[in-house]
Amino acid sequence: MTMAPDRAPGVLECEGFELVGYCDLGKRPGFKLALTERDGRWFLYTGHLWESGWSVVDVTDPAAPRVVHTMAGPETTWTIQVQAADGLLVTALERPVPGWGVPEGAPYSEGVLLWDLTGDPAEPELVGEWRTGSYGTHRNFYAGGRHAYLTAAGPDVVGQCLVILDVSDPAAPREVSRWAWPDQLAGTGEPPLAYLHGPAYVSGDLAYLPYGRVGLVVLDVSDVRSPRLVSVLGFGDLGSFLGLHSAVPIPERDLLVVNSEAIEEHGREALNYAFVVDVADPSRPRVLSSLPVPRPGPGLPYPSYYDKGGRFGPHNQHHHQGNPAHFRLREHVLMTYFNAGLRLFDISDAREPREVGWFVPEDPAERRGVLPTELATQFEDVVVDARGYVYCTDKNHGVFVLRYAPGLR
Repeated sequence: MTMAPDRAPGVLECEGFELVGYCDLGKRPGFKLALTERDGRWFLYTGHLWESGWSVVDVTDPAAPRVVHTMAGPETTWTIQVQAADGLLVTALERPVPGWGVPEGAPYSEGVLLWDLTGDPAEPELVGEWRTGSYGTHRNFYAGGRHAYLTAAGPDVVGQCLVILDVSDPAAPREVSRWAWPDQLAGTGEPPLAYLHGPAYVSGDLAYLPYGRVGLVVLDVSDVRSPRLVSVLGFGDLGSFLGLHSAVPIPERDLLVVNSEAIEEHGREALNYAFVVDVADPSRPRVLSSLPVPRPGPGLPYPSYYDKGGRFGPHNQHHHQGNPAHFRLREHVLMTYFNAGLRLFDISDAREPREVGWFVPEDPAERRGVLPTELATQFEDVVVDARGYVYCTDKNHGVFVLRYAPGLR
């Protein structure tokens, strides 16, 4: 029996995008997203935000996305991060942050789980796991091949550092090396200003690490057994206390798009940022420009998104990460902005970025998690498949499927 597609929320603001489909995820909001394609069938993987576990969504027909499989996660554990490439699904396990709906001090699982996608990608098979010995991993990087680059805690570091993991045998993953900022040695204090959010985005022999208040850290990983520091680009006191959140390279243009993450509601923090960085000389990265700050359209009851409920500011970019099922952007940047929904920027002129598209749905009518304090749209992650379909998650909505009518590039 064919099920009717889930009814999508209404559209509040839209420029350039069309709403193609919507999946409610069984009222279990998703967080991070990854894709795979097999013989013309397309699957979207998401970790859930307010409960432990993962869902597989068949998006072969983007107008009628449907959940085809779920995997239960360990109780009172964050399972929000997913990564897929080369027949392997990497899912993170970590201690939940206090205030996010899990009782503080509750037992949790940690590390990464490795799932085989070479059989039926609709039903991943758990084949391996790796533990940090601490509170787990956050956003990880895997573009296929032998090595995964983890944002991992550890018993001998304060905060999270880079761990390079050999996953050539997923049933027996092993640590190859780790790299931490010197101040992260145990006993240097809490909270750490040096904090790898991840992922450590690898392009060629270089890894670009969004390293919190340290800023952008560039490593030479040509020898994975001994990563070597190449350069650091700091951003001063800009942004939330987390500092640098994402660093996504456009290697064909020697560019990198970096951003902080808005944390406080109503903008009660230093100015958050999204910059275009020139990395033609990796030893001397330099900021070229900043992305324009989104503004609400006419007729809305707030002159600024800071005056709307929830958080406003940059969060996640679309990541290609070596996955042929993901679209490779060269002249556009797609970024979620919490209560400002999804924003699209044209950086064909890297010195003068322009905002050219946006999509903001109506605020959720039903609360499904404890945040935000005021119930409002809060777009979390975005990923684009190689066909050009855009998928977005929200704290209290399901998955939106969009298409940019003029065409992404």
